[in-house]
Amino acid sequence: MEKSIFTRIMDGEIPAKVEYEDEQVIVIHDISPKAPVHLLIIPRKPIPTLMDVEGDDFAILAHIHAVAQKLAQKLELKGFRLINNCGKEGGQEVFHIHYHFLAGFQDESA
Repeated sequence: MEKSIFTRIMDGEIPAKVEYEDEQVIVIHDISPKAPVHLLIIPRKPIPTLMDVEGDDFAILAHIHAVAQKLAQKLELKGFRLINNCGKEGGQEVFHIHYHFLAGFQDESA
């Protein structure tokens, strides 16, 4: 099986701007941002799609949500979107599960 771009980033083969990482996930800046803050939260375990999550993998999803909370606090955000595209028909382009963390759509000081 060919490595995904995310696995290649985690293996150091492709550079990326890393915002956060731990034993379970890496968070990088999207190279084509769709919002002022656009990060990708990627589990280190290469799970192809959300439909392939099973057993112990559900703990990874909970961890991803905890990381989203940490990012919001670190970046002092009042709100954010957390999006997963599942399958080709759902708009998924890289078949290594990941979540788009988007924020900064408007002046959050108001």
